[in-house]
Amino acid sequence: MKPHTRILSPLVAAIAALGLSACATDDPNKRTKIGTGVGAVVGAVIGNSVSDARGAPIVGAVVGALAGGAVGNYMDKQQRELERQLAEETRNNELQIVRLSADSLKIGIASDVSFDLGSATLRPDALSTYGKIASILATYDKTIVHVVGHTDTSGSAEFNQNLSVNRAASVGSYLSQSGLNPARVREEGRGERELLVRTADNVKEARNRRVDIVLKPVVEGNEQAAWTPPPYLGG
Repeated sequence: MKPHTRILSPLVAAIAALGLSACATDDPNKRTKIGTGVGAVVGAVIGNSVSDARGAPIVGAVVGALAGGAVGNYMDKQQRELERQLAEETRNNELQIVRLSADSLKIGIASDVSFDLGSATLRPDALSTYGKIASILATYDKTIVHVVGHTDTSGSAEFNQNLSVNRAASVGSYLSQSGLNPARVREEGRGERELLVRTADNVKEARNRRVDIVLKPVVEGNEQAAWTPPPYLGG
């Protein structure tokens, strides 16, 4: 089974938001404001349009792209900020922040910290951590945020695939509710296919139950690469 992904359309969402905000007030100039706003949105979207790995169009959702020479420094600063604000969670082995190739970053979060066994509902005590992550990522808006769910090998492959998809969706939704632009977020479930610790079938290995948040920079001239799914994330 291919990994499940969800792509949101920032053009539709932005135009809808403009319309709703104007309708919410008795503004005699609302038609002009809506027209101007839509024009700005369309211009920004066209300037950042790319396609996914299958050639399907994806609408760009970031303020702009990074010049190639600035990418490393931008991702360095983002990593330092994540490490500073998530130092306690790192000390408690709740998550790990690592640098991947091509200047991507990965925040690996233990599912046991985020979810009860077999559940895709975020635990209340995990919300503050995801809220901090969303706040940081909202500031560093020149990255695409890939949320990838994983499971161990206990249970059927179909159950694990669905659970990983639903957990990724829960995390992606909460990040968006906490201030991260949902148009920057892609969600994907990889089930039991990418284990951190190799095990036999039907083994409850906690380290394999996790959610990875991968941050890929949008680079000028190669914007599409930021939208392609992260590489293999197993051990």
